[in-house]
Amino acid sequence: MHEEISERKKRILKAVVEAYIAYGEPVGSKYLALREQLSCSSATIRNEMAELEALGYLEQPHTSAGRIPSEAGYRFYVNSLLERYSMTQREISQIHEHLSHKLAELDQILAEASRMASSFTNYPSIAATPRAYGVSVDRFDTMYIDARTFALTMLLHGGRIKSKRIRTAYPLREDEVARLCELLNLHLVGRCAEEITLPLILTIESAMGKAGAVVNPLIKIIYDTMQECDAGELRVEGVNRLLGIPDYSDMEEVRSLINLFEQKDDLLSVISHPDGRDDIQVRIGHENAVDGMGNSAMVWRTIRSGDRVLGAIGVIGPRRMDYGKVISIIDHLALGIDNLLSGETPEDT
Repeated sequence: MHEEISERKKRILKAVVEAYIAYGEPVGSKYLALREQLSCSSATIRNEMAELEALGYLEQPHTSAGRIPSEAGYRFYVNSLLERYSMTQREISQIHEHLSHKLAELDQILAEASRMASSFTNYPSIAATPRAYGVSVDRFDTMYIDARTFALTMLLHGGRIKSKRIRTAYPLREDEVARLCELLNLHLVGRCAEEITLPLILTIESAMGKAGAVVNPLIKIIYDTMQECDAGELRVEGVNRLLGIPDYSDMEEVRSLINLFEQKDDLLSVISHPDGRDDIQVRIGHENAVDGMGNSAMVWRTIRSGDRVLGAIGVIGPRRMDYGKVISIIDHLALGIDNLLSGETPEDT
């Protein structure tokens, strides 16, 4: 399967993949001879298709039927034959309009981008914040609301922001909340969850004096938040769209995918270990190394700040997805987020 294939075979493979993506039916040599500008006879096309099948790029689901792409065929198509989908000006404007509303948290930006990805592609979409492995806090901020309520904002290392509304068991003065913020920044900044020890907690409690009782429950909230970020988060939009995709007529396969979305760990593991490139990632079928995705593909792109992966957006759909359109949409959404995070104004390119 690694040998060089001729230009004619490439044209035929490209035509088979695109016809199968469009119609979902096995593709025959007569169809290609009539519909595609291949400049060769039906018999020649048939022979070339047989050789492509022998090379592992095509499959014949039924005797005397046409061919469909194999997993290797889709991979060759994505790597070597794909023509990028040109998004319309209206689609690009929609992306920029939705993402131009600067939201407080990266999680919210990713969630909005995910909703748009699902809407544009008609596939389930994912918004992920990959596993951080030892996340720490760069800064704590508080905002006094009333005697029993204040807001706590945590700026995590790498740019993520987490905000919590804190209810206290007894009244606190505004200066006590400000003092608490100072102590959190003094003792907890730069430490991961495992480094928040009992002596540190006792030190903060002692420094808070009579208001020290607020410290322990607050530290638990901070600890839990950091642990959640360590574990990564995955949001899925448009799961119901699976029911409208003919490739998922097998309900057992649909249940398996839904279970995968709910469990999340396997998908997060894939997204948290990209292949090192900054461009679009495409995993087809068993390349995902995730049970239940043999007939599916995942397309995503990571969002970075320098060398740090902040998150990812993408879609999951059948192997027979329109790769050109999906890749273009995810790329534009990711570029919009990159521009938003850097403070640049996106251009309609």
